[in-house]
Parts: sequence; C-alpha cells; structure tokens
Amino acid sequence: MDRMTSWFNLAVMKSLWILGANFKFKGFKKLPKDRPIVFLSNHQSMWDIPPLMWKFRRHHPKFIAKKELTKFIPSVSFNINFGGSVAIDRSKPKESIKRITAFAKKINAKKFAVCIFPEGTRTMNGPMKPFKKSGIETLLKEMPNALFVPIAIKNTGKIDYKGKFLKRLGVRVTYSFLKPRNLTLENAEAELAIMRAEMITAIA
Repeated sequence: MDRMTSWFNLAVMKSLWILGANFKFKGFKKLPKDRPIVFLSNHQSMWDIPPLMWKFRRHHPKFIAKKELTKFIPSVSFNINFGGSVAIDRSKPKESIKRITAFAKKINAKKFAVCIFPEGTRTMNGPMKPFKKSGIETLLKEMPNALFVPIAIKNTGKIDYKGKFLKRLGVRVTYSFLKPRNLTLENAEAELAIMRAEMITAIA
C-alpha cells in the first residue's frame, strides 16, 4: 500500500509541475531508520502533503489528520484512509488521544515516521499560530526515542489561488529542513517554541 500511496503523491506533484510549480528542498539530510521520526511542519494548504510524503517515502510517513480530510480530497483522502494514517475528531478530545496513542504504538514498533501540523489548522497568510501540545505529548509518551524534525514550508498556500478551481501558475515552493532534536515531556514546551521561531524565520 505504501508503494501505491507514493505513486499517488508523485502523480499529484507531476500535475503541479505541469502548472509550472517548482519544488525546492533545502538543507535535507539523511535520517536514521532505526528509530521513529516525527516531522513537524507549518500548514498552508493541502498541497503541503504530497511532496512531504514523496520526499520521506523511505520512512513510510503517516499523518495525524482531522476527520474532515478523509473525504473528497484528491490524493490526501486516499493517503489517510489507506496509507496507515489516523483521523481524529477534534470535537472529541478524549477519543482523539486514545486514537493517537494506539497509532503511536504502531509507529514506534515499526520505526516509521509521523507527520504532524502542530498549529492544528492552516495558516495561509500572516504569522504562524501557536503550537498545540497535546498530540505531541501523546506521541512522546509512546515514542520516547523519536527524533523530531521541523520542516518549514513556504508558498504552497499560493497554489490554491484563494480557493479558486483554477490554480495559480509558476509558484515556487520551498521545503526547508531545520535542526532535528530530541524532545522529552520536560523540555517539549521550550523546544517547540524554538522550532516555531525557526520555522517563522525560514518562511520569512
């Protein structure tokens, strides 16, 4: 199934290349495969996801996503429903934590990767929103050995052209690989604040 989802993500990227979109990956380094990885990223649009999944395909990336993304979104809904990701209902926090806990145990056992958007929603323009900690703390409890890797995404929000059916042509998109680090429940709040500041700088 991972091979099929990789094919879908590549197909989406090729469709964006036809529109003249240019994807640049800055500072990316080889990552270990003997421990789980958590990719944290800002979130500008649904176009954030296919390049992330394609670039990190060797780490079998899975997503923590809101349930609304499980229907009617090309590539994204398929990835969530059939690629081993988990969908949560944000109106039911206790149930969401249980689902993330079970999901994290599977990721930890397989040494796969998790992609999470800690803002909790999209920020297409303006300053990034504060990071929500509960999901990250749940991951930490089940994946204490995980390596946390911040990724700053710039300009995917411009592709959507204010939600219009016709997408904007020739957008230059940048994915910046920032400093990986280890998190603990004790230092998570401080480290997340630092990572958020680094993302803001990279996007600016």
